[in-house]
Amino acid sequence: MDELDREPGRLDTDEVNVRALNPKDLDWVVSIDAQHSGRQRNEYFKLKLQEAEESTGVRISLAAELDGEACGFLIARLYYGEFGLPEPVAILDSIGVSRASSGKHVGHALLRQLVMNLRALGIETIQTQVEWTQLELLRFFQHSGFSLAPRLCLELKVH
Repeated sequence: MDELDREPGRLDTDEVNVRALNPKDLDWVVSIDAQHSGRQRNEYFKLKLQEAEESTGVRISLAAELDGEACGFLIARLYYGEFGLPEPVAILDSIGVSRASSGKHVGHALLRQLVMNLRALGIETIQTQVEWTQLELLRFFQHSGFSLAPRLCLELKVH
């Protein structure tokens, strides 16, 4: 991420307030997600926010606000040696930015804060999955420095 390596001064993400995500954020998280997915995933996000609140005391799921209004979220978790990986890794489960805040560096502010938090914890890798057809999200991750991982995600349909 270029922004992390810049000299001190003004950053594009300075207007975005990033804080820890909490269960009280459920309604607007569901609303932002629905803008992109077309579905109301209340139970899914209720469980994710509860997990984020209860997990190990390490708060890496984040909320973003612009001018005091909720405008984005990021849900992540830490794994220590799962899937045969020898080192700890952060998994980015979900990220969303309201359509009204698109282009205002909200996603980059969330990811920037996540990277800073993970560096402080000694975590060196973030992984995520994206549907092949989500071109806007793929571009965001590519612009943010993500690249293809050296493993494949496999699936078996069990009708």
